Amino acid sequence: QVQLVESGGGLVQAGGSLRLSCAASGRTFGSYGMGWFRQAPGKEREFVAAINWSGDNTYYPDSVKGRFTISRDNGKNTVYLQMNSLKPEDTAVYYCAARASFGFASYRDYDYAYWGQGTQVTVSS
Repeated sequence: QVQLVESGGGLVQAGGSLRLSCAASGRTFGSYGMGWFRQAPGKEREFVAAINWSGDNTYYPDSVKGRFTISRDNGKNTVYLQMNSLKPEDTAVYYCAARASFGFASYRDYDYAYWGQGTQVTVSS
């Protein structure tokens, strides 16, 4: 069992940056694949980024590639999402998620067993 707590959301102007953090409980964080997802009002949950247990492999959809960077610090039980060049369409609640399947990452939300409560990101135009 792992508990996830996101932080770092807020209001930012278009073109600005934010860094989200997701702190995980438990001593096995380093064995989990981690992902970030987002959900805007009236829309389905959307994949944003994923990283494997070691941090060697990362994945992004085209919508954020080159602007967002996922990273992790297994010593601090934390995964990060650095978001640059933010756009109004990035406005959403952002969730981090964890999966234990040998630490592999995934772009599919149903592959993740553990979820945080979410943090709001609002990008003004």
